[in-house]
Amino acid sequence: MTHTLKTISWLAALSCAVLLAGCGSLTTGGSSNRTTMVQAIAAADKVAMLPVANFTDVPQAGLRVEALLETALRRSGIRQLVVYPPALNPETLFEPSERKAQAEAEKWAKAQGMRYVVTAAVNEWRYKVGVDGEPAVGLMLQVKDLSNDQVVYSSAGGRTGGSREALSAVGLQLTTELVAGIRVEQAGTPDKAR
Repeated sequence: MTHTLKTISWLAALSCAVLLAGCGSLTTGGSSNRTTMVQAIAAADKVAMLPVANFTDVPQAGLRVEALLETALRRSGIRQLVVYPPALNPETLFEPSERKAQAEAEKWAKAQGMRYVVTAAVNEWRYKVGVDGEPAVGLMLQVKDLSNDQVVYSSAGGRTGGSREALSAVGLQLTTELVAGIRVEQAGTPDKAR
C-alpha cells in the first residue's frame, strides 16, 4: 500500500513538473495554418469569448478548450475580455445545438457592446488508440469584428504529443500557438492599421 502511494505521488509530481515546464521538449508533432491579423485589438476594445463548438465525440471537450483559451487570450494582452454567460453553453449530453448556441452568443455579445468576438471549435481531443496512447488535439480559432461582421483573424492547427504528455498540456501548446497571431495594441501605442 505504501509503495503504491509513493508511486502515485511520484507520478503526480512528474506530471505537474512536465505540465509546468510547458512540455516543449517532448512535443512530437504539430502543424497550424493562420492568417496575419491586419488590425490590432485596442486596449479599450471589448472582446467576448463565445462557447467553443465541440465537434468531437468527447463530452465537454469544448469546455476544456475554453479554460485553456481564456488563459491564452488574457496572456496575449487582451484587457477587456468577457466570457459568455453559462446559460449560453451548448455542451449538454442530451441535445447538442452548436450553431444555434453560437448565434445566440453572438447576439448577446452585440447587445453587450462588444467590438470583437472570439470563436473556436475543437475537432479532435483524445488519446490515440495504440500501445503508447499519444495525445492528439485539433482546434480552429477565429476573431470577428462585430462593427462590420468581418472575420479579421483565422487560425487552425493540430498537435500530437508523446506518450507521457497530458492531453491538456498538448491542448495548451496548440491554443497558445493559435492565439499568438492575434494582434493586441499595447496601452500607449496606437495602431496605424485601424
